[in-house]
Amino acid sequence: MAGKTPQKKSTKTQRSSKTTGRSIGKTAPVNKKDTVRKASGTKNEPKMKRNHKDTVFTDLFTDPKYLIQMYRVLHPEDKRAGIKDLSDITIHKAMTDSIYNDLGFSVRGSVVLLVEAQSTWTVNIILRILMYLVDTYNEQFKRDSVDLYSSKKAKIPKPELYVIYTGKRGNKPDFITFNDEFFGGKITDVDVKVHVIYDEDKDDIIRQYIAYTRVADEQIEKLGRTREAVKEIIRICKDRNILADYMTEREVEVMDIMTTLFDQDEVTRRYLVNRDREMEAKGKNKEKADNISKMADFFQKQDPKLSRAAAVKMAKGILK
Repeated sequence: MAGKTPQKKSTKTQRSSKTTGRSIGKTAPVNKKDTVRKASGTKNEPKMKRNHKDTVFTDLFTDPKYLIQMYRVLHPEDKRAGIKDLSDITIHKAMTDSIYNDLGFSVRGSVVLLVEAQSTWTVNIILRILMYLVDTYNEQFKRDSVDLYSSKKAKIPKPELYVIYTGKRGNKPDFITFNDEFFGGKITDVDVKVHVIYDEDKDDIIRQYIAYTRVADEQIEKLGRTREAVKEIIRICKDRNILADYMTEREVEVMDIMTTLFDQDEVTRRYLVNRDREMEAKGKNKEKADNISKMADFFQKQDPKLSRAAAVKMAKGILK
């Protein structure tokens, strides 16, 4: 009996080897990202949002003191503009099927600036920003009760359209136009020009935002979409004087807006499921109402003296 014991141990060891897919005595390579994720906490620990860059961009520039800094970068010649001259006109329609933009503001009511932040290069931004502009004007017409069918000419602010591109510039142009990108430069009845802002050797608020996105990409690559990565992003930005005031003053809020208990895809999935359930419930209610109405019609045809209310009551009793 004693001689059989080692064989059983050997068998178990061999099975373990087959199960893990590794040779006995060898250590499997460690995936650093997996190690960080496992060490970072429980299943319900907050994760970094996929759209954290958009969230920070919006939160940063909805603060008037940072918004005026952006305007002064775009219009250094306007020395008199102050916070009181700016009005937020961003389209806020999150979690609906309608469009919404990153940032929109007007200056003294005479100029409207729409600014989008993009990490992926696409000329389709021209089409999106055109739609945002039309929607922005439409909101103004509603707000000011402008009658577009009146003979009086409507007053509209001058539009300025910008894209802040956080990727590498390469040989990309200073601006892109509707006619150039979609019609090979041919003149059409409509044209749109969008200015593109890139990373440059400057220390203004826009370039600091771009620098923040680079830091975020680096830390996500090292640590994954973890809370630890968010802490490192904030620490590094403060150390390098990248949006340092913003990161210091709103550190807790930045942690909150950059993380979520649910992945953004999960949030979207839940929204769509609830929307489908509501649509299904509305459909069933409409179908039931139609059936009740048809049955009530039948009862009234059989008994012309029967009131509509009585016929509907009878139908509801049958179709419970």
